[in-house]
Formats: sequence, structure tokens, C-alpha cells
Amino acid sequence: MKAFRRTALALLTACTLPMIAASATAQEKPVVQFIATGGTIAMKIDPVKNAPVPAISGDDLLATVPDVGKYARIQVNNLSNVPSDYMDPARWVQLTQAVQAALARPEVAGAIVSHGTDTLEETAFWLDLTVQSSKPVVLIGAQRNASVSDFDGPRNLLNAVRIAVDPKARDKGAMLAMNNQINAARYVTKTHTANVETFRSGEFGFLGEVYPDRVNFASAPARRQHLPIQAQTMPEVEIFPMYGGANGQAVRQAVDRGVKGIVIDALGMGNMNVAMLDAAKYALGKNVPVVVSTRVHNGRVMPSYGFEGGGKTSFEAGAVMADDLRAPKARILLMLALQSGVTGQKDLQAVFDR
Repeated sequence: MKAFRRTALALLTACTLPMIAASATAQEKPVVQFIATGGTIAMKIDPVKNAPVPAISGDDLLATVPDVGKYARIQVNNLSNVPSDYMDPARWVQLTQAVQAALARPEVAGAIVSHGTDTLEETAFWLDLTVQSSKPVVLIGAQRNASVSDFDGPRNLLNAVRIAVDPKARDKGAMLAMNNQINAARYVTKTHTANVETFRSGEFGFLGEVYPDRVNFASAPARRQHLPIQAQTMPEVEIFPMYGGANGQAVRQAVDRGVKGIVIDALGMGNMNVAMLDAAKYALGKNVPVVVSTRVHNGRVMPSYGFEGGGKTSFEAGAVMADDLRAPKARILLMLALQSGVTGQKDLQAVFDR
């Protein structure tokens, strides 16, 4: 009987110790908060509609990537499951609160946000401005839905986990990680409707890349600022494009209905025609701030050209130059500045120049 007990004890010990060791190892892994919001990365082909629709949760996506367990313990927050075309300031406020709450926990190394690609660059910039933490925030999406054989969501999630736990990712703000490439929130933009290598940062280039053996950072974003959320409802800011023959009527109508800020997606270095300039002056005369951006992919807007409608004339009328921000991101920065109480050309220009 004693021999039997010794044998049983030995067997129990042999089985239990590896389990305890494995459990201890798992507990040593850093925690990463995975916040799912929807998008193509959460879609499958609906057999009736024969088109991608929201279908899978963050937990479902995580289950397709068992290798994440080598790097971190993942906690999932299924915040929403909507196309990113539905994202708006109210959802952005909610997302910032979720990310900030996660990063405030000492055991959390970083946060991942899965999101549709259509407005992914806007959400990335919003989070870069509103989340205050040295811990990384990594945004991912997918160009191919979960029904196709070469679904890119799992690889992007695995890479995001590796970035989130990498010490070199700290103090870089919000980053967008897809197709093994890492982009800074301020400059990244979607450049192709279908290709997996759609997100690029123009002349500024990638922050780094993800390789099988390590995450490789080449640079860090230098132009960052924090604007805390001080209101649950953001002031309404509208974007109006400049094009050949634009008459500015839509700008005037927006001012008359009470819009709080206007971004003009101008031409070249920030130029527009006389009709649009007059509309901008109308807005400024009603104390509605006007920010001038450009539809050109690279470069800054500046008060350079002096013809009527040139950037110099709109600046002299009181407009703010958006620097190198394109219209959607200029709109976000203007909203956050206004809700923080920043008004007037001089103070708003200082925000855009940072």
C-alpha cells in the first residue's frame, strides 16, 4: 500500500508541476487590451446578400491567432461591431475612454484597436490626440474579410500584439500596423481601395516594420500633442472641398444653420477662388473659425500666393493654415481645440503649428 501511495504521489507530482509551471509562465506574460470596434476585419460573406457584413467578434478573431499566447495575455473588449463609415465623434469619445481606462491599469502593456479601414486614419489621429499615456496604442484593420482564404486580419493582430509589448513602442502614441508596416497616426492615410499595402505616410515614411524575429523601429513621431476631452458632445465642424467652379454656397448655408467650425479642402498650397474666399470671409465675419487644408497628398499649406483667393489672402482675412494635415484630420484637431476653449486665429494657428 505504501509503495502504491508513493507511486501515485510521484505521478501526481509529475503531472501537476508542469501545469503549475505553465500557469506561472502565463501569468508572467504582459496583458494587452484588445478593443474590437468592427470593420472588414470583423466581417464575413453573408450567403443571402453575397457581400461582407459584420459577423465576428474580437474573441472570434483572437481564436484564429493562437500564437499570440507566446507574447501576451489578451483581454477582449467588444466595444462595437460597425463599419468604420459609421464612426463619429460620439463613438470616438467612447473609444478614448475605453483605451484610457485600459492603459491606466498597471498590468496592461498596451492597447490594440481593431477597426475598419475607411476611417482608420481618422480614429488613429483622434486617439493620438486624446489618449495620454506612454504605453502604445496600436490600430489594425483588414482589407480582406474573414471569409476569404488570404484574410489579412490574423497577421495584423499578431503583429499588433508584438508591437504592444515591445519596449521600443513606448512614447510613440497611436500607431497603425498593417501588412507588417508601422505608421504614425498623424501622417498615415489609405491610398488604395483594395490592396493590403494600402496605408502609407507619404514623404515621412514608416515608423518601422515587423519581422519574424523582432519589431524594428527606424524613427519616432516628433509632432505630437495632447488635447483632453472636456465635453461629451463635440462642436460640429464641416469640410468643404474647393474645385473648379466652387461657389461657396454650402459654406454659407452651414454657417447659417450654426456650424461651429469649417475646414476648406483647398487647392495647391492652400488656394481657392474668389467665391470660396468670400464664403470663408462670411464665416469668419460670423465668428466661425475657418481652417484651410489642401487636397494635394504631400506638403504644407502656407499663406504664400497673393492673388484674391490665394493662401495669403485667406490668412490675412483670419483663416488658419492647417500646416501638413489633410482635411479629415484638420477637422478633428479643430473640433478638439474648440471644445478645449481655444478660439481666435492666433491661438488656433499655434495648435496647428505644433
